Amino acid sequence: MRMKNYLLGAFKPSCNVSIAFSDGKTRKQVPLKKGNGQTVLVPLFQSQENITGKVTIDPLQGKKVDHNGVKIELLGQIVRELDVPGEIYERKTYPFEFSTVEMPYETYNGVNVRLRYVLKVTISRGYAGSIVEYQDFVVRNYSPLPSINNGIKMEVGIEDCLHIEFEYNKSKRRESTGSGANTHVETETLAKYELMDGAPVRGESIPVRLFLSPYELTPTHRNINNKFSVKYYLNLVLVDEEDRRYFKQQEITIYRLQETT
Repeated sequence: MRMKNYLLGAFKPSCNVSIAFSDGKTRKQVPLKKGNGQTVLVPLFQSQENITGKVTIDPLQGKKVDHNGVKIELLGQIVRELDVPGEIYERKTYPFEFSTVEMPYETYNGVNVRLRYVLKVTISRGYAGSIVEYQDFVVRNYSPLPSINNGIKMEVGIEDCLHIEFEYNKSKRRESTGSGANTHVETETLAKYELMDGAPVRGESIPVRLFLSPYELTPTHRNINNKFSVKYYLNLVLVDEEDRRYFKQQEITIYRLQETT
């Protein structure tokens, strides 16, 4: 039993590792839902920004950290070596910088796919097992107003009986993963609105305004690295007295405008 406890203790982390952004106290924080369902506040970045900060390694009291090197990674893109092999006896801080990082795609948390941006610090220790620390952050990219933004017109009706025309003056979320025969599609209903109930009056107009801010939306994603797409649709449903349903669907493109303060 003593030997087992000794072995377990030998593989416990002998230090605390933290990652801090240089402008962490002033940079905007946004909520991010993690894989375990918990929501945390993380820094918000845009593509082409510099990502700078410090990594701090703080050995536990009476402990030292023997290592084969320390590095930080912006996962999937860049690696920075922070230290050569050696020993750490007391708190040590390493500054880091990733300059004008190309991050063309927004952070996305879907049903079957997640697009994440993560800083990863690794203290390599050979037989003792590496010590790893992660720090998520969110990326949002903004677009100018499109030069062409035609109105949307949708029509649904019952032949020789009823005809409804729906107009939306600004040009369901559907997530697909894989490609070809391996494509998997997941459809999520984001909101439902009842436009009218009862017999319609000829020529009647019903104003409709959809507020998007309550929903966790991202810009439309189209075939990101041949891995997944995210598309948005407006569905118009007409239900008659016999509960028969008539459908019309229109894809819309979602883009993000620069936030105003």
